[in-house]
Amino acid sequence: MNWRKSTRSQNTTNCVEVGCVAGGAAVRDTKDRAAGYLAVPAQHWGRFVAGVKAGRFDG
Repeated sequence: MNWRKSTRSQNTTNCVEVGCVAGGAAVRDTKDRAAGYLAVPAQHWGRFVAGVKAGRFDG
């Protein structure tokens, strides 16, 4: 699987990586890659990304 880390997280240690899986996306912690990953269906991933872009999770 090809994993991708956001270019915005280059200088931090609190990062996640995203990869493609059949029918969706997978997310894993860069500090503990051996722990596995969370896979979500494409529809749910799309909604999450839309929420991020809309600022719904901004603190």
